[in-house]
Amino acid sequence: MQIEAIRQRLRALGAKTPHEQRLLRDWVRARPHTQGRRKPDDFLPLALRSALHDLDAELQGLARLISSHPGEDGSARLLVGLNDGQTVESVLLPRGGLCVSSQVGCAVGCQFCMTGQSGLIRQVSSGEIVAQVALARSQREVKKVVFMGMGEPAHNLDNVLEAIDLLGSEGNIGHKNLVFSTVGDPRVFERLPLERVKPALALSLHTSKAELRERLLPRAPRISPDELVELGEQYARQSAYPIQYQWTLLEGVNDSEDELDGIVRLLKGKYAILNMIPYNSIPGLEFKRPSWERAAEIARTLHQRGILTKLRDSAGQDVDGGCGQLRARSLANTEQTIQVLRRPATQPRAHNA
Repeated sequence: MQIEAIRQRLRALGAKTPHEQRLLRDWVRARPHTQGRRKPDDFLPLALRSALHDLDAELQGLARLISSHPGEDGSARLLVGLNDGQTVESVLLPRGGLCVSSQVGCAVGCQFCMTGQSGLIRQVSSGEIVAQVALARSQREVKKVVFMGMGEPAHNLDNVLEAIDLLGSEGNIGHKNLVFSTVGDPRVFERLPLERVKPALALSLHTSKAELRERLLPRAPRISPDELVELGEQYARQSAYPIQYQWTLLEGVNDSEDELDGIVRLLKGKYAILNMIPYNSIPGLEFKRPSWERAAEIARTLHQRGILTKLRDSAGQDVDGGCGQLRARSLANTEQTIQVLRRPATQPRAHNA
């Protein structure tokens, strides 16, 4: 369900702007309607009050918790069921953060990503995106939302921006705490500056070499690292938020000295932060996670050369939960169950009298 369809439904039940804002606020903040100065019986139109129970059930049904996998670092990976039976992943992060999914699957096909292995299955609606936030807020406080889960937000741009607008208004999340993560798509740099809520931007860089980037991100737009950084710098200056450049550190692939030279060449003097994330190992894929000592050495070297670098660990590493893995394991378990159910029943043995 789209957020605009939810608004139209409320208006059809007699909601004026203040009523609409109140109910959307209650939903996205996961708070009871009785909280606040104005009580529903004194404030909402009768038709809306009569439909409130069904409306709440419908909104809560957009995203339901299937399983939660807490990590020792304070994170928790959530397998979230959508109302058509598809699943996505959200991640509760330490210090009030939440990572949400914008697609079921992904068409970019990043070679080191589990989600990209399945291809794109369908878009996640704006309502389902916000519902992931409401679900997470029923678990714990959420002050920051990053669009870094399953999917490429730029390939679902209208729905993602509609969700961001609601989260940055009725959702009471600071605009710089809404982080739009993308491999880089020209439409992003055209649309984001025009929005009422301008999110912070995280750009997946991963390498300073155009040819290697094309191999690692085979279906991403053909934007070279130099072009990507230039577009990012323009948005950083327009929005007054530094660009977060994402660098998944792959042992023997993008951790060489010439890559470090390339990072310095690209980012020195830019309004930027480099988030360096050691690869979250995925069974069946050839890529390897470098040692933490090597990753820390790289971060120190970049700091010394004038690049603001934050070394981050993938949340939920101890629960083997790289994005897409929970969903993949759930689908595998379902398929195993189906195969068992499809087996012909074993014929009972004949017993001698």
